[in-house]
Amino acid sequence: MFLKRFCLHIFGLFVLLLTLSFHASANNDATYIPSDITQIFPSATRIGTVEPKLPVTPVYQLNELLGYVFESDNFTDFIGFSGDTINVLIGIDTQGTFTGLKVLNHHEPIFLHGLGEQPMVRFVNQYQGHSIKERFIINSRDKSSKEVTYFDGITRATVSVQVINDTIITSALQVARAKLDGFVAASTVKINTDFYQTLNFTQLVEKGYINHWQLSAQQAMKVSAEVAREINQLSSDESNFIELYFGFVDIPIIGKNLLGDAEYQRLLDNLKPGEHAIMFFNLGDYSFISDEFVPQTVPSRLSAEQSGFPVDIRDIDFYSYYDPSFTLQLPEFTEQKVFRIKSQSGFEINKPINFSLAVNYNQSFLSKQQQLFSFNALLPENLFIQQQPQAKTEKRRPLWQQIWLNRTTEIVLLLIYLSLLTAVFIKQKSLAKNANATHYLRFIALSFVIIFIGFYAQGQLSVVNIYTFLLALVQGFNIELFLLDPIIFILWLFVFLTLFLWGRGMFCGWLCPFGALQEFVGILAKKLNIKQLKIKPSTHLKAQKIKYLLLVLLVGCSFYSLTLAEQLAEIEPFKTSITLNFVRYWPFTLYAVLLLAIGLKIHKFYCRYLCPLGAGLAVLGRFPVFKWLTRRAECGSPCQLCRTKKCDIDAIQHNGDIDYHECIQCLECLVTVENPKLCVISKYKDKAIKVTKVS
Repeated sequence: MFLKRFCLHIFGLFVLLLTLSFHASANNDATYIPSDITQIFPSATRIGTVEPKLPVTPVYQLNELLGYVFESDNFTDFIGFSGDTINVLIGIDTQGTFTGLKVLNHHEPIFLHGLGEQPMVRFVNQYQGHSIKERFIINSRDKSSKEVTYFDGITRATVSVQVINDTIITSALQVARAKLDGFVAASTVKINTDFYQTLNFTQLVEKGYINHWQLSAQQAMKVSAEVAREINQLSSDESNFIELYFGFVDIPIIGKNLLGDAEYQRLLDNLKPGEHAIMFFNLGDYSFISDEFVPQTVPSRLSAEQSGFPVDIRDIDFYSYYDPSFTLQLPEFTEQKVFRIKSQSGFEINKPINFSLAVNYNQSFLSKQQQLFSFNALLPENLFIQQQPQAKTEKRRPLWQQIWLNRTTEIVLLLIYLSLLTAVFIKQKSLAKNANATHYLRFIALSFVIIFIGFYAQGQLSVVNIYTFLLALVQGFNIELFLLDPIIFILWLFVFLTLFLWGRGMFCGWLCPFGALQEFVGILAKKLNIKQLKIKPSTHLKAQKIKYLLLVLLVGCSFYSLTLAEQLAEIEPFKTSITLNFVRYWPFTLYAVLLLAIGLKIHKFYCRYLCPLGAGLAVLGRFPVFKWLTRRAECGSPCQLCRTKKCDIDAIQHNGDIDYHECIQCLECLVTVENPKLCVISKYKDKAIKVTKVS
């Protein structure tokens, strides 16, 4: 009896231990697997607990670790065009291969209200099956390198794609370094910024601060007969096939000695905190960049790796607007470039780094191969000091600054045009005396607006900008959000200022790409002798109010639902015609084409009756300071020439006054008044003409 009770107690204790063990296991691992993780790891049977210091979720198949799943927002903070990050759910296996990716959250306008999200999904899916150790280049013209993984980008979403790529690679590298074998942990040293002494170029090389990579043609041709034939075409046996000098010019003792204080500071201004800059000088016969190389991109020939992982080096176009300036006597080099290494890439400047230069050769008539020539570099230890742990990370330079630097050419061209346009408006009376010159100038201006500002620089303003600005004022203004697109920002600043000087006509007549497109449709209608449909004045006045009603509807709706307001903003055909070049779902394309087709019969139909952006500008610019469109006493009584024949947009009233909140300032009426051959006022001096009043 005692034995029986004892056995029952033992069994009960065993059951209790199993229960406690089960609960303990349940607290550490979960058998429920979210659907997003199941898509990334289909064979998963359970997931582990998320570590408090490293927010990654381990994924298992029974007791076998399959890999890790994590959200990029927990590791990076790269800002997109929307002003927010693009949060990506990423899965990597134990070897560092991407097993799956999914965009969890983003607000990129080009995908939400333009191209659609499918192009973004296709771009992100390209990473699946590739290793973190691969070197990725997006939208490269030169795709000859065999050691590079080339991905297709997305047209008109270059910045967003760059942010997505940086987000994926940087966050994955951080997780890999922390959790996977063979991935190096973060460095505990930093550059000794106080270490400096004056050195010449030879001394910098002798001390190992600047590396010298030299390989003669004869040495290179020993690799193989195929490579020998290729090299023999580029250099002789006696010459140096490869001869490069390179150094990390963000290190003070290197950068200051090479560049001097002013150029060194300019270099630092081009770098974000924590980034490194490496300068290459070429003296050899073989260039480290190909003929197809595009400034501010990743070179296809030259590559770098550290501890088996690719190091992303990207040209900063340091000498795009500055001539090379050095304080030292340098060897006679043929080319030089400065490349950046990003701060969140995991690169450790005090550790060995391997540089490779790729040479393509034809193994056979149909087969092209590639030979890599490599060089290992390691900087002296005296350049570094032990880094103390920081409680607070250093703030990175905002993305908008880099975007402005990358779009310098577009910004300069736009500013030149705006300056010339301002001069045209100031001198409009003198210009209008020459009708041919005025018409020729306007044709050039409209062409520039469509081709450069519209299709190339994507500078089409929208009513969405208006209520986005109003919401920003209500919810907390952040100017960095608007600075992400320099072309739009500059245009809005210019338009806002000129609204109070000349009214809406500066934008609607000389800066709106879709307005210019309608203008050319009107020119085409005249060339084809298409008879215009004249709208009755009473109907015209009533129809003009439609755009103001649409403006009130859109702005009011934006305070209720910004998403709904952006959808209703499709009343504007700008996105379809200018942003997407009419390549869109057919109802949108049909709508834009239909508006232009109506313009063949009713001049600038959309601008006059439907454009909420024009309505908003008309409200702000209702009382311009300068009303320089000259009127004469006879204008309107008795002369009606400008109103009936010259003003296609019907912005001249019966009494001859200009309706400035509807006028696009095409200057056609001014050209007429300022030219005796065109103006017929002199014919009415001695004649009494009865004018029939039109209701």
